Amino acid sequence: MVASCVVAGSIFAAAGSQLQNPLPEPLTDELTVVATSPATTAPATPFEFVAVTIGRDDTLDRIFRELQLDVADLAALRNLPDVRRSLDIIRPGDVIQMTHLGGELKSLTRRINETATLSVTRAEQGFSASIVENPLETKEQRLTGAVDSSLYLAVNQAGGTDRLAVSLADVFKYDIDFVNAVRPGDRFIVTHEQQWQDGEFVRDGDILAAEFVNAGRTYRAVRYVRPGGRADYYTPDGRPVRKAFLRYPVDYARISSGYSTARWHPVLHRVRAHRGIDFAAPAGTPIKAAGAGRVIFRGTKGGYGNVVELAHSNGITTLYAHMSRFAREVGVGDRVAQGEVIGYVGRTGLANGPHVHYEYRVNGVYKNPARVTVPKADPIPANLMEDFRAKTGPLLASLDAPAVEPIRVARSGR
Repeated sequence: MVASCVVAGSIFAAAGSQLQNPLPEPLTDELTVVATSPATTAPATPFEFVAVTIGRDDTLDRIFRELQLDVADLAALRNLPDVRRSLDIIRPGDVIQMTHLGGELKSLTRRINETATLSVTRAEQGFSASIVENPLETKEQRLTGAVDSSLYLAVNQAGGTDRLAVSLADVFKYDIDFVNAVRPGDRFIVTHEQQWQDGEFVRDGDILAAEFVNAGRTYRAVRYVRPGGRADYYTPDGRPVRKAFLRYPVDYARISSGYSTARWHPVLHRVRAHRGIDFAAPAGTPIKAAGAGRVIFRGTKGGYGNVVELAHSNGITTLYAHMSRFAREVGVGDRVAQGEVIGYVGRTGLANGPHVHYEYRVNGVYKNPARVTVPKADPIPANLMEDFRAKTGPLLASLDAPAVEPIRVARSGR
């Protein structure tokens, strides 16, 4: 069924013609119909405007029939070069606008994607179609702020968005614990891209350069795109911000139990070693591979419940326990990338609440994941340092510019 439809009678007067009721017989019980009366005393033959919001399982053929439009016009439209795909791929929530006269289609428009709109009009020799481009405009924005209670609130007070706060935390996640270690008085500066369209803010783009001062220690990162197109974040001297291993296997989780050789077990009610770190998170939270590696175990293992184990280079293995379920595409023998989802938080095995138990071993020896020194990723090669400095110098200089008042942008909600 058509989800919703608005019909309005608009007048293109023909002298001497008699005004007809602009509405046909009721289309369906679910269609919302709104009509306007002619704002003129001259008789006219009305063109009818129809805006249809696509519902689940809708097809254009069904829509044309329910609106009593000539399906032969639809066939003619689909025969136009490069138009069929733009018409046939429709999704719930899409809006198609049409004008017609007595069931004969006169025009049709629909937004194909964020920057392109299909426009079809009836001409003397049939239909003609064009794609109207409306590109996004990219602007740079610089924000500064200080943390009072949370990073999200601080970024919003500085004129940013929640999305920007997440991106900022993602840049520095290898060095800063944004859940447990950020404190009032921490400061940030961020230069980032914004995307606008027709004078309206659409969304935040990439962070270009950023600084975060945590507990008096300053961290800086700058985005660099290599000649081959690969982008990553680096320190000002070309060392990668990214480490070989993530600090946590879940985003923004709370440490519920640390590494200990003698911990009171909440389920067994006795003291035993806890050779990993527990991260409390809502059930179903994605669990990510801490580093690139190969799956060596995927299944149930005693009190661990559902477990995935990964083997990494240099004799390092990691274990992720108490999963509610595994990622469907990850199996034993598969290689996974750092940050790839391997399962979801649960409470299987000996667990008294939803969390992931994370272990880090080197040649079979348990290590405290919070204190281990992880291998560093490769720095910028010498042959790219000149290009790196040329491209990142202006971005890093933006962090030293005088502070400005935050810019409040009008957001369209897209």
